[in-house]
Amino acid sequence: MSYVILDLEWNAAYSKRAGRFVNEIIEFGAVRLDDDLNITASFAALVKPKITRRLNGKVKQLTKISLDELKTGGVSFLTAAKQFAEFLGDSTLMTWGTSDIHALIENYTVFTGDYHIPFLTTYCDIQEYCERALDMYDEGNQMGLGACAELLGLTFSEDEQHRADADAYLSQQCLKAVAKRLPLEQAILHADCEKFYERMTFKNHFITDIDDPDIDRAELRFRCDQCGKPARRMKKWRMHNKNFSSEFYCKHCGRKFIGRVSFKKRYDGVKVNKRTLDIVPKKKKEEQPAEKTTA
Repeated sequence: MSYVILDLEWNAAYSKRAGRFVNEIIEFGAVRLDDDLNITASFAALVKPKITRRLNGKVKQLTKISLDELKTGGVSFLTAAKQFAEFLGDSTLMTWGTSDIHALIENYTVFTGDYHIPFLTTYCDIQEYCERALDMYDEGNQMGLGACAELLGLTFSEDEQHRADADAYLSQQCLKAVAKRLPLEQAILHADCEKFYERMTFKNHFITDIDDPDIDRAELRFRCDQCGKPARRMKKWRMHNKNFSSEFYCKHCGRKFIGRVSFKKRYDGVKVNKRTLDIVPKKKKEEQPAEKTTA
């Protein structure tokens, strides 16, 4: 089996046709790997912007790509995508995180009216794979490519980051460094089906309605964090900062505490986060001395 790591750079551009901002792809960079995850070939292509004639200032600063460079050396998005498809062949496509997949879906939607990525059949998210291999997976706090490379003791140039070919190469270094810790085949998804696109385009969100059917009612029960006995809820649930909270009382030991729980809806289920907090008594206002009046 062979693999191809793809990295994209894009520019936030307002599309009158779509009526919104679009992350227009301006560069493809990729490396092909063999079974031992060694690089055997590379691919690079600049993309001439079509949606806008300007480059975002931050994009120019990070990528060091100029608009003149794109105009003189770039090809259309569909031409670059076709060239990359030929380079990919039947290899498994890999990216660091899923943002590049989202960008491809967005660009195909704008330029063809079809959100399907025609060359995508199997896919692997290297970011998630590395996080799981390092036992550091946390959906709410994803690890950046540079941070992972530093953790693994890899040397790289920060000046070269944010160029597609350099980021693809660094992704390969991270992948190879952790490959023996976790079977790679476990991280490969079938991508030529609607289920894959549903997963990629699903928007994770917090549930804010206490009566939502996706909430497991058992998760609304709390045990005393001191004696472990079931505690009784004393007040109605309140929503604050995407968390439901209420006061609880344990009749076994007499402890009173705040029970706080959040429900984050994901494509593959609901992530529950629960914790208990001490009830902090409100400070009484200090009595102000009465003003003296004089006749």
